[in-house]
Formats: sequence, structure tokens, C-alpha cells
Amino acid sequence: MAVTRGLEGIVATESSISSIIDDQLTYVGYDIDDLAQNSSFEEVIYLLWNKKLPTLNELNEFKKDLAQNMAIPDEIIDHLKSYNLESVHPMAALRTAVSMLGLYDEESDVMEEEANKRKAVRLQAKMSTIVTAFGRIRKGQEPVSPREDFSFAANFLYMLNGEEPKDLEVEAINKALVLHADHELNASTFTARVCVATLSDIYSGITAAIGALKGPLHGGANERVMAMLSEIGEEDRAIDYIKEKLENKEKIMGMGHRVYEKGDPRAKHLREMSRELTKITGNSKWYNMSVKIEDYIKENKGLPANVDFYSASVYHSLGIDHDLFTPLFAVSRVSGWLAHVLEQYDNNRLIRPRADYVGPKGQKYTPIEER
Repeated sequence: MAVTRGLEGIVATESSISSIIDDQLTYVGYDIDDLAQNSSFEEVIYLLWNKKLPTLNELNEFKKDLAQNMAIPDEIIDHLKSYNLESVHPMAALRTAVSMLGLYDEESDVMEEEANKRKAVRLQAKMSTIVTAFGRIRKGQEPVSPREDFSFAANFLYMLNGEEPKDLEVEAINKALVLHADHELNASTFTARVCVATLSDIYSGITAAIGALKGPLHGGANERVMAMLSEIGEEDRAIDYIKEKLENKEKIMGMGHRVYEKGDPRAKHLREMSRELTKITGNSKWYNMSVKIEDYIKENKGLPANVDFYSASVYHSLGIDHDLFTPLFAVSRVSGWLAHVLEQYDNNRLIRPRADYVGPKGQKYTPIEER
């Protein structure tokens, strides 16, 4: 059998959720640039799940439904408080908490279409509550309850910081949520589809996806970008630092992307948001440093920045802890995961590829006393 490592270029399914064609990313046929500039995250969730943009009444009802389902069980709050908060990574906490949600949902194992849609709303709504609650608990603060009059993006910042966010901050988070919502058949999305293709429940599928996103080659890249920028420290050290890394054949996180030849179409939106936010917060060095690094890597390696590269300085400028970057990614990407889970259920076939065996052959069992 011919083997394609990493399944690169292999078409594993048909989907009408998102596409990457000629370096253009679309959600249900809508260009990502159009959505990033004009839509709310709630509109994008609705689009991914229903394959159409909502009317005003549909959007208002959907927002209300999300807001009313944001609260999480007290038992999960207590469980978060029981962790060794100095050593537990937020992605591990999120993975466990989402799995626990299934224990408190009476419809967890009900597989009817409408039940799965109701569970999708609950999961989408509760993800940001879990992330922000954990972010506060480990600082010795109590979780903040969401406000029904706030948008999804505003609620994330409000529940994290306990104060009403500024308009530009809400715009930045909303744009990041829109840009990260779905990305065709990426590793975590494929993981979710493989899981639910066995007709496992929706909570199992999303827990599996979070496990895949936790890896630094997928969702953890922006956290490592910010670690790199922090290590560099000052603009005038940036190029020498990158040269040394390249000479040592070390990977520069946030640069290049397997499915884009000319560049990630999402990156420019966060690049501009990084410019605005770092200027307002008086930390333009993070943006300037990022631009220098991108220009150098592009010129010398032909690799432009991907969406993770500038999201790092955006989130840092919003005061978000670096190890919450990937959980925030998950808060957005769960919208796409859920869309794919629902699509998989709707036209299911067990996903069971083959492997090309390259181990020894023809071996005979030897009794243990003769080995």
C-alpha cells in the first residue's frame, strides 16, 4: 500500500462547512475576510451549524440561548478548585471539565438530532465559562457570572477580568473568535469526527478534540510564539535571536502553514489588531518585533506568518495569561468542532483507515523457559 505520512493531501470526507481553496478560507462559502470585517462570532456559529446566516430574530434568539446556557455546575467549579493549581495546564483542566459536563447533562447519551443541537448550544456556551473560571480560581479569585446583555466576546473578557471591557478589546476578541472558528479537516476536527463516527456522544467527541488541540504543533503555537517574544525582550535583539535559532535548525513557531502556499489569509487581520492594541497599551515593541521576525523569515525561508503568530501579541496586549491562549482558541474552535460532529452524525460512516505493516514477519512463538 502507498503511504502518505500525516495524511497530507488525502481527502477523507466531504463537508459543506469550510473550505481552503487557492489559499482562500471560507465558511459555508463566505470569505473569511468578509466575515472577519463584518460579522459577530454568534453569527459565525449560527452559520457553521445551520449553513446560513441568521435573520435578526434568529440571531437574537440564538444569542439569548447561548447566554442562558453559560452557567456551569457547581460541582465542576469545586473540581477546578481541587487541582494543584501551580502545575495543571489550563488545557488539561478544560479537557477534564468538558468531559465532566457530560455527567451533568441528562441528554448526554440521547442521540436524536434535536438533542444533539441542544447539547451543542450548551457546550459552546459553557466553554468560555470553564476557561475564565479556571483562570480566576488559580489566582485566588471567585468565578464571575456571565451577563445576558453582553455579547459572547464581551462575556469572555468580563468573566475573565471581572470588569466591563472596552469596545476595542471586544472587537479584538470577536475577530479572533471568528478567525479561529473552523479550518476544514485540521487535526482536532478530524479527531472529533473519528470519535463520533463510532456513534460516541458529543461530549466524548469534543473532549477528544481538546486533547488533540493541546499539542504544540496544533493549538499550542501562539503560546510558544509569546514565549519566544518574551525571551527576545527587545526589538534590536530579534534578528540575531532568529538567526541563531535557524542556524541551530530550530523551528520558529507561528510561521508557515501546511495548507497555504502564499500565506494564511487570517494573519493580516490579527496583524492589524496587534498594531492597534500594542500602540494603545504602550507596548508597540511586541508588534514591531513580530513584524521584523516575519519579514526576515519570509525573505530567508519563504514562510509568511500564520494566524497564531500575531494572535500571541493580541492576547498578550489584552492581559490574557499566556497559557490561556490555547484554551481561548478552543473556545472559538468548538463552534467548528460541533458543526463537524453534527455533520458526521448526519451522514455517518465509521472512519477506519489501514496501516502499512513494516514490522518483522514469520516469527514463531518460543516458550518462556526457552527465551
